[in-house]
This record gives sequence, structure tokens and C-alpha cells, in this order.
Amino acid sequence: MNTRPGRYAAIDIGTVTCRLLVADVDSTGGIEELHRDYAICNLGVGVDMTGHLEPEAIERVCVAVERFADALKSLQSAKPISVRTCATSASRDADNAFVFKEKMAAFGIVPEVIPGEEEATLSFAGATSAFPGETVAVADIGGGSTEVIAGLAGAAPAHAHSFDIGCRRVTERFFTQDPPTPDDCALACAWIAEEFAPYIAKLQDGGFLSNRLIAVAGTATSVISMREQMEVYDSNRVHGSVATRADVDALIDRIAPMTLAERQKIVGLDPGRAPVILAGLLIMRQLLETAGLDSFTASERDILHGIILGMAQAG
Repeated sequence: MNTRPGRYAAIDIGTVTCRLLVADVDSTGGIEELHRDYAICNLGVGVDMTGHLEPEAIERVCVAVERFADALKSLQSAKPISVRTCATSASRDADNAFVFKEKMAAFGIVPEVIPGEEEATLSFAGATSAFPGETVAVADIGGGSTEVIAGLAGAAPAHAHSFDIGCRRVTERFFTQDPPTPDDCALACAWIAEEFAPYIAKLQDGGFLSNRLIAVAGTATSVISMREQMEVYDSNRVHGSVATRADVDALIDRIAPMTLAERQKIVGLDPGRAPVILAGLLIMRQLLETAGLDSFTASERDILHGIILGMAQAG
């Protein structure tokens, strides 16, 4: 596919985090990252129950996006930047997403609330760009949804599905105490397994789970950083690292009895992700168990790279 060289920026407004990536793309589709930023904004707090974005959550996103906009202005002084902003699960579910979209306009940012199927396709494009020629499955565990996509890297996905299963949604729906009880965790796992089973069986029948499972986003990368006890996050050490199901089990056994205050002190875990990390780990373990897989490969390439490649290829 033809690629238009240039400078591009992708903003991902998720249920838990807001992220920015600015990169130069060459004529072969190669990506040179120039600037990254992120903030844990928890836009999706309470949305699973109320269907409504809280004003405080919208303001947290505004603070982050204003910072992103300032960075873009600085980088645009050297070279024009094409920008695309995508909002995902929490914004899809909320009846007042138009409010934060209007507020973003003040910073020159125009968010698109994209459907789960497009989110899955963009995640697949970004994640598989680091694994050319492989037939792979990709898992993107987010705050409100989890996308599981499979196919040949560099091509359109053969299968893609967005589940309304995410670490924020599971936390709010099932965890009744701090720390969650074993019964809370068991109920969550049973629900996750039931939701995953039919689609995962289809992927197994098609042979898409016989090779590599690439996992993107905060749960997957946190597994590596916690296992390695990274006092300073190192994306180069995380990208391409393999984590086993035993690694995930060990983290669950360690974290499940902890209170939120204790989880916030874990080396390798962003304290802002502490409220939802256990739910994310349970989703990851259930995905591996349902798929009959022993490991996943963590990738720092994800929906942000997919958005950027999409813009470059559309040009």
C-alpha cells in the first residue's frame, strides 16, 4: 500500500488513559517516533453504571489534551502535522460524549468517537507493524473494552471483535470491597470466560491461535514492568518481551490480597493504574486460558501507530 511521507500525530482518548504519539512516516511505512505523552484520566469512571461521563473526568481529559495541543504547536513550528484524535469505549457508551468533544474544540482538537470494530482494526495495524509477515492474534485490553483481532500482519484482519470487557468496567461491575474478595474475582472470571469463549473457539478453529499472541496497552506492558520491577519505565525493555501465563498468575496471587493503597506502591506499576490492574490481569489470564496459550508478547506498537499508519496510507 502506498504511504505518504510526512509528520503525523495520533491522540487516543480511552476509558482509563489519554495518549499522544507524534511520528514521522517515510515512503515505506517506517515510523520514527518523535514525541510521546500520556495521562491516566479515568474518563470512564462510573460510565458502566450511569451511561454518563462525569464533569470531573471530562476536566481531567481537558487538562491532558491541552498539554498535548501545546506539544503539537511546538512540533508544528518545524513541520506541518496531520492530527487524528480517536475516542473509544467510554465515549461510545456515554450519552454526553458531545460535551467533551465541544470542550476539545477549544484546543483545536476534534475527537472522533470510533466504533469498536474500527478500534480493533487500528490496534491490529499498529501492533502487527512490528511483526511483518506473521499470522498473529492481537489483544488490546482497555478500560471499557477488549479487542481481539487475528490475521496476517500488514493485511486487513481476518477476524476482529470488540468485547464490552475492560479493566475499569470489570472493577466497577464486580469488585465490591477493597481488596476484592475471592468470590468477586471468581464471578468476574466466570463472566469474562463466558463472553470470550465462542469467538476464541472460532479463532482456534481457524488456526489463528497457534502462533503468537501480541498484547498491547497498559495491562500487558504493566505485566512486564512489574515483573522486571522497573523503577523507571523502559519501553525498549518492554517492547517484544514475552510474559508467560505463570507470570500473570504470580502477579494475580501477589496483588489480589492487596488494598488499593498497597497496590499504588508496587514497583513497576503507575499508581494511577492501581485501581484497575487486578481486573486487567484477570482479563489477561482468562484470555490466555480460554485460548489455550502459555504466553503473550508485549508490544509498544498499538492503536496510536495504527492511527498514524492509516493517515499516511489514506493520503
